[in-house]
Amino acid sequence: MPSAEQGATIPPAGKAPPVFTRPVKPKPSPVSPPRAAPPPPVAPTGRGLDSHWDRRFGRGAIEPDFTLDLHGHTLEAAHARLDAGLAQARAMDARVVLLIAGKDRGAPAADRGDSRGAIRSKLLDWLAAGPHGSVIAAIRKAHRRHGGEGALYLVLRRPRG
Repeated sequence: MPSAEQGATIPPAGKAPPVFTRPVKPKPSPVSPPRAAPPPPVAPTGRGLDSHWDRRFGRGAIEPDFTLDLHGHTLEAAHARLDAGLAQARAMDARVVLLIAGKDRGAPAADRGDSRGAIRSKLLDWLAAGPHGSVIAAIRKAHRRHGGEGALYLVLRRPRG
């Protein structure tokens, strides 16, 4: 038993020494959490136009400068017609192109082949990868009087110079 001279304290008989507990908070990790990868680039659908354009599209107050109808073509013919038609629209300084391509059928493009909705399902890929992708400012769904879900508006950037 330790003596009182050594500085040890002996608790009185029958009483336990007080126990002090404090909740332990986990320490924050010195390494910051990993950042989410940036989203992949997509075809221009919502940016590039101000709200004035959106209101006019919603009311159906915009008349297209050029109409391009791909409905009823084969995939190869529709792709060629799309590129040629956009080149023609740009040569005419068209700002809004009405693109008629039929309704989207909901199945993935790879599963379509030549079935209904194949052109519409591949359309955004063609536009993004094609020679005219950089001149498209926005893509919007067409108003009901211009074809509704079976058509799109392509808003082309103004020519520079």
